[in-house]
Amino acid sequence: MDGNEITIINSQNYISILIIFAPLTINNSPLTIIPLTRIIEIHQITKTFAVGQEQVHALKGVNLVINKGEYVALMGPSGSGKSTLMNMLGCLDTPTSGTYILNGTDVSKMDDSELAEVRNKDIGFVFQTFNLMPRLTALGNVALPLVYAGKNKETREQRAIEVLKHVKLEDRMNHKPNELSGGQRQRVAIARALVNNPAIILADEPTGNLDTKTSMEIMALFEEIHQQGNTVILITHEEDIAKFAYRVVRLRDGVVESDEQNTNRSRLNAAVGGYTNR
Repeated sequence: MDGNEITIINSQNYISILIIFAPLTINNSPLTIIPLTRIIEIHQITKTFAVGQEQVHALKGVNLVINKGEYVALMGPSGSGKSTLMNMLGCLDTPTSGTYILNGTDVSKMDDSELAEVRNKDIGFVFQTFNLMPRLTALGNVALPLVYAGKNKETREQRAIEVLKHVKLEDRMNHKPNELSGGQRQRVAIARALVNNPAIILADEPTGNLDTKTSMEIMALFEEIHQQGNTVILITHEEDIAKFAYRVVRLRDGVVESDEQNTNRSRLNAAVGGYTNR
């Protein structure tokens, strides 16, 4: 018997069973199986706020696992706990109880300074209102997280130029935000989110201030970012935008109502491709 065979003998009935393990192949080529790596693990997260004399339970024992390289949309109506969960995922707040493991580290009990360090290192934020510094150029805005990371000027500029080229804004890097269109400002924000090679990209309503055509172009860019292996978490209330994700998690009344794979990807990929090529 070689290393790919197991022989099982039933001693009572003298029956011999030979099991042969053959390697998995596609078109006669060996198939490599890559184990999933959990980038986010949330266990029984709760969050309670005091509003006057009342206690508001925004999150009620949420469990969520997101693997490295996933593209997930987080949805929910007003009051669902969606924004509270986003703040937890972005290390902008800590839970009342429960555990949040981000990239192998328990961040649920960290203080403000520790959370700030995690945010700068592991999380790239993209906001609806862009949140760019008005007095800085596109290059300066993108390089800003690297200042906090302690990188020298040459390293900062080199990396910032690299990501601005990635979002196709190399010809606008010396322009200030008021000299850019809404779509260009959001591309600067996305470049800033990417500059530190974060563990996750957290995008909060990234197309909320954009017209339809520009929104599709931005979503095409997120698809490209995801295809390069990045973990993208999209917070949105728009069904058409959520359908760009590969997985949709819906919250209601502080709990996860549903967690499903998106089955409409093929149609949306075609739409993205149309805009990507323009």
